[in-house]
Amino acid sequence: MKPINVGLLGLGTVGGGTLTVLRRNAEEITRRAGREIRVLRAAVRNLDKAKALAGDLPLTTRPFDVVDDPDIDIVVELIGGLEPARELVMRAIANGKHVVTANKHLVAKHGNEIFAAAQARGVMVAFEAAVAGGIPIIKALREGLTANRIEWLAGIINGTSNFILTEMRDKGAAFADVLKQAQDLGYAEADPTFDIEGIDAAHKLTILSAIAFGIPMQFDRAYTEGISKLTREDVQYAEELGYRIKLLGIARRAENGIELRVHPTLIPERRLIANVDGAMNAVLVLGDAVGPTLYYGAGAGAEPTASAVVADLVDVTRLHTADPHHRVPHLAFQPDQLADTPILPMDEVRTAYYLRLSAFDRPGVLADITRILADSNISIDAMVQKEPAEGEEQVNIILLTHVTVEKNVNAAIAKIEALDTVAGKVMRIRLEELAAK
Repeated sequence: MKPINVGLLGLGTVGGGTLTVLRRNAEEITRRAGREIRVLRAAVRNLDKAKALAGDLPLTTRPFDVVDDPDIDIVVELIGGLEPARELVMRAIANGKHVVTANKHLVAKHGNEIFAAAQARGVMVAFEAAVAGGIPIIKALREGLTANRIEWLAGIINGTSNFILTEMRDKGAAFADVLKQAQDLGYAEADPTFDIEGIDAAHKLTILSAIAFGIPMQFDRAYTEGISKLTREDVQYAEELGYRIKLLGIARRAENGIELRVHPTLIPERRLIANVDGAMNAVLVLGDAVGPTLYYGAGAGAEPTASAVVADLVDVTRLHTADPHHRVPHLAFQPDQLADTPILPMDEVRTAYYLRLSAFDRPGVLADITRILADSNISIDAMVQKEPAEGEEQVNIILLTHVTVEKNVNAAIAKIEALDTVAGKVMRIRLEELAAK
């Protein structure tokens, strides 16, 4: 049978890993796909740098030469960013070529446009590698859990932030020190904003939520909060209370819409996902029929991500000649069946909270604080008052609340911070039990 011809856009970490895996496992991949998957050419920025890896593979510095090549069946976009990636992908689709991409930013921001174009042209866009590297979470949601109504999902989907939080917990280190370590090790970029402020995780959560709930991509509606304000004290206090802090992406069905949020979260240490450490990723999904399922593995790296890219190539190869109407839809649900369920504003989200505040050690302080919480319909689950340091007048008070509405907590925090007996700002971290209910 005629081979499937592939054009690579990018031969960096993931592109190089993809070429390596395709070459090393060529026989096995052919046996699975039913025909040879052959890389015909690649577009790169630096020819000299790429030649050592490419060998006899034809290279070009003009990516549009690849997407316009009539001999190429599948374009693999691995250059990242929004432009020219979006233009290249749309051109490939217009040319009748299938697309495989690892670009979560592109899919989260322009997925609706890209999938509509692919549907109209009768081609596939596969994006398993865009979320959680080598973990097949997209395939699990699109196919493996298709019998289920997904109730919620929660994911550690940024390895850099998870590495930082693990080091802060294990070594008692400050955020800034561990961030520098992560940069030195290559886990974090020179500008780490996308990782530490939750933007990268929000891109991935946007994709997962669309597939889980059958809604369009809505990245701009995702609430995003990073880990840069976390202190070693909060990590330590959480541990003492039986919790661990993780940067979670959470998507959940609620009564009036869908919660879509990324933020630091306290998780009971007995949960499996709370014990996912270092740069690893994990996604916990609750389906009404299957119950909770956990997907764990490397969320980045050359060959883990290449594993997902090549899996997409095999899928596209198998379905290359299939009737477009009988392929698995891009977002799991038929395109004309996507729901217009609203994304809830953060004020309307219901969860529990960890609150830490610094107060003067005087009579009546706790009474004032508990009265404010009660007036805001916030019930206290646990409270700890730390001993003041020698010579200090202020003490740290840690409160855990029962589930309540975010806007009530916002109002209560404003009133607590206005008390003369409270110094500085209240530290608020959301808390999720992640129970199978």
